[in-house]
Amino acid sequence: MKLALIRRRFAATGGAELYLQRLLEALVGGGHEVHLFAEAWEHPPKGVQFQTVEVNGSRANRPLNFARRVDEMLAASKFDCVFSLERTLKQDVYRAGDGLHREWLAARRKYAPWWKRPFIGMGAFHRNMLELEARTLNPANTGRIIVNSNMVEREILLNFPYPAARIHLVRNGIDVERFQSTRRAEARQLFGLGKNDFVCLFVGSGQERKGLRQVLRTTAAVEEVRQSLSEMPAEHLTSERLHGCDWQLDLRPELVPTRPLKTLVIGKVNRPSGTLDNVVFAGPRQDVESAYAAADLFLFLPIYEPSSNVVCEALASGLPVITTACNGAAELIEPRVNGSVIQRPDDISAALLETLYWMSVRHHHLPATNLTQLSLERNVAETMTILERTIADKQK
Repeated sequence: MKLALIRRRFAATGGAELYLQRLLEALVGGGHEVHLFAEAWEHPPKGVQFQTVEVNGSRANRPLNFARRVDEMLAASKFDCVFSLERTLKQDVYRAGDGLHREWLAARRKYAPWWKRPFIGMGAFHRNMLELEARTLNPANTGRIIVNSNMVEREILLNFPYPAARIHLVRNGIDVERFQSTRRAEARQLFGLGKNDFVCLFVGSGQERKGLRQVLRTTAAVEEVRQSLSEMPAEHLTSERLHGCDWQLDLRPELVPTRPLKTLVIGKVNRPSGTLDNVVFAGPRQDVESAYAAADLFLFLPIYEPSSNVVCEALASGLPVITTACNGAAELIEPRVNGSVIQRPDDISAALLETLYWMSVRHHHLPATNLTQLSLERNVAETMTILERTIADKQK
């Protein structure tokens, strides 16, 4: 079979790119003729025919120009199946890995300061992205859609007249073995963390979307609680309410934190101003598995994420995860079994209570995670099945 796959850009550390590389290898290994359409790609897998998509224009126009140019290139050849990981004009299968642009804009308006809200979504870039999204999700232009969470499927059905029967759930997959490290002491030493520290980990770039501000507010609140408790007479520690700080909480004695808290931040972020003595900013790292090995809890509070790979990575590493209902990967969380789900990313009180809970029980082992559901191999196999079904339907 002759197949066309579309991905506009390649980033060496991107989860979508790792998935696509494995998929390309599987397709070539299956004897298919595979063409990859992209602006640039480092070291495409052996046997893949790379088609350079030359695009000019401003940031606002490039996504639409890319879609138009790909459409022209596809028209020059006949393919049994066109599979796009981008918002493009016509394809047999579209993977909505980035979710919906209109939902991302709605989330930004919801959680931005009031004075910013009227300006969010203005400009040619957003107009073009919304137009392109509408054309991609037109059932006349796209035969099937792959989503990575039920959340994204609901959003598509809410915003577009796309038939539910043509939407398929394929959850993200990761290289599970990479995150099975047991070298905890070495990893802690690498980041300057103490043996007794309780370590909250954040991994991500693009801090508005990923929720770094909310994470730092949560861990600062935990420290505030700790300090208030340390100054409180012992006979008051069993009282029903915790007073003396900004967080008036129902705090059971067993949730009182006893270990010092450190926050480890991995990724390209702008360091906030102010004193952050208990926060370690380690920047982007290729050995991110070391950060998971060093941590006790994964704290990730995005305002919009279709389905974060980092949640899968944390679960594969044996970490409990606190995330938000705005993250499609929250569907992998069983409350207080392998993590917690906060309904709103700005609900710092809820995030604080869940952090205190996991600080109180983290010395216990988590139940074994079903690693098969997290695997990249499962993800690729399910994607292959949908592509093969699409080809078979076209041949009828």
